[in-house]
Amino acid sequence: MAVKTRRYSARDVTVLVIGLGVAIAVNVSVIWGPTLASVWLSGTDWNGIGPIEWVGGRNYHDLSAEYPPFWSAVRNNVLWLGFLGLVATPFGLFCAVLLDRRLRLSRFYQSALYMPVVLSLAVVGFIAQLVYSSDYGVLNAVTGLSVDWLGDSSINVWVVMVAAGWRHAGYVMIIYLAGLKAVDPALKEAAAIDGANERQAFFRVVFPTLRPVNVIVLVITVIEALRAFDIVYAINKGRNGLELLSVLVTENIVGEASRIGFGSAIAVILLVISMGFIIAYLSQMFREQR
Repeated sequence: MAVKTRRYSARDVTVLVIGLGVAIAVNVSVIWGPTLASVWLSGTDWNGIGPIEWVGGRNYHDLSAEYPPFWSAVRNNVLWLGFLGLVATPFGLFCAVLLDRRLRLSRFYQSALYMPVVLSLAVVGFIAQLVYSSDYGVLNAVTGLSVDWLGDSSINVWVVMVAAGWRHAGYVMIIYLAGLKAVDPALKEAAAIDGANERQAFFRVVFPTLRPVNVIVLVITVIEALRAFDIVYAINKGRNGLELLSVLVTENIVGEASRIGFGSAIAVILLVISMGFIIAYLSQMFREQR
């Protein structure tokens, strides 16, 4: 028996071409165009107005050898990633596990923990100033201390990471809570019948089934750590101990320096680091689909 194939009309083809064409044009102009332009500009010396001079890898050499804020920013980004991954993410998982037990007022707790997620990091930065300011901060007023939490470059990155982790934990909690709701209850019952306590059942039965969620959370955590910008810029424009790679990109490209090639080199480094985790995530997803 012959299989009939559907023939698209001229109208269908036009709609498909327009729909795909607009999507592809937006994707290329907003994402891939600027990305490829940054890669090319990272090998140039250009102030945005004068002629473009090709310098090859000199920008990358100058970054590592003659630009002290770069290594401070790398250190802070690593600290940011470590704090979000080792402190804020486990705390979000812990909150999700507690809420999954259907505690009393669990809806209220879930809303309270998730509320910071709806705030931008810039708003979180302003809230951090109200809490940590040495002049009018709530923390000094309550404890009676006189610590310059945001002005002291040896401690300000830690207190700002706490503020960022406050927002990140709520985001992670919602993702893990959705994953826990999807776990088959029969697995928990089987573990209980085998004599496993709640802790053993979670780490040996429930947590392994959350592997796809763990990969998603890992990628989100890495992206959040690398793109952090708003909160430190709102506090002190990312200076005096709060340097981040994203801030250096903005300062060199948009700031008074107008070193577009130099800033693009920093952006390319961020791109390479991000792509490593994104490729790992996509590989994991494709492997699971097969």
